[in-house]
Amino acid sequence: MNKSPILQAVGLTKSYGRVVALDGSDLELFPGEVLAVVGDNGAGKSTMIKCLSGAEVADEGQIIVDGQQVSFKRPQDGRHAGIETVYQTLAVAPALDIASNLFLGREMRKKGPLGSILRMTDNSGMRKAAKEHIAALGIGTIQNITQAVETLSGGQRQAVAVARAAAFGQKVIILDEPTAALGVRESRQVLKLIESLRDRGMPVILISHNMPQVFEVADRIQVQRLGKRAAVVTPKSHSMNDVVAIMTGAMTVDKKDQTLKSVR
Repeated sequence: MNKSPILQAVGLTKSYGRVVALDGSDLELFPGEVLAVVGDNGAGKSTMIKCLSGAEVADEGQIIVDGQQVSFKRPQDGRHAGIETVYQTLAVAPALDIASNLFLGREMRKKGPLGSILRMTDNSGMRKAAKEHIAALGIGTIQNITQAVETLSGGQRQAVAVARAAAFGQKVIILDEPTAALGVRESRQVLKLIESLRDRGMPVILISHNMPQVFEVADRIQVQRLGKRAAVVTPKSHSMNDVVAIMTGAMTVDKKDQTLKSVR
C-alpha cells in the first residue's frame, strides 16, 4: 500500500453548542482502498465526513489532500478538490432522467455559440457519457438511460448517485450508509459497485452500521467512539465481535501490537 494518504484528517474538532461531535479525531485514506468508518450513534461518523466534504467546517484540525493542506468552507470546495459524497438522503431529482441526474449542476453545453451564448445543453452528449459511466461501473440493472429516476428501484437510484460520484470524483468517494434502505439483492448490487470503484483505483470511505457488509468490502476499518478514533483494524486482524467491543468501550486496542485489552 502507498504510504502517503490521499486524504488525511488531523485532530478534527467540531462542537455544536455544548455537544462535542468530534474531539480531535484523525483519519487516513490511502489510494485504492475501501476504508470503513463505524461507530455507535453520536460517535462522530457523520460529522467527520461532513468536514471532509466541506458540508461542515471543523473548529480545529487539518484536512490534507494529496499532501496539501486545504480549507473547505462549502461542499463545492470539496468537489473542486476531487471529493464526491453520496449521502444517505440521495440528492437526486426524481422527475429528471438518469443522464440529467448524472450531470445535475454540471450540465454539458453544446459546442459553439449555441452552448457558450445560448447556454443550450448537449442532451445527446450527456446521455452518451452517462451510458459510458454506467457501463464502466458494471451496472447492468439500468438499461434505459432516458428513464426517469422516480421509476427506478431504491438500489437503482443508489447506483445512479454512486455513478454520478464516480464520474466526477477525481480523488475520493464518500458513501454514507449506501445500503441502509435497501433489501438484500439491491445491497449486493451496491457492494459490487464499491468493489468496482476500488478495482478502478478509486479510494472509498464507507460509513455503515452493517458489520457483515463492512467486513466483506473494507480493507481497513476505523472505529469511532465518543468523537475520537478508537482504533483502526482490518477484517483479517479482528472479528466483528472485536469491533463491536471497541465501539461500545468494552475493549481497547494496543497501538503497538494491535492486541485487544479489556476495560475494567
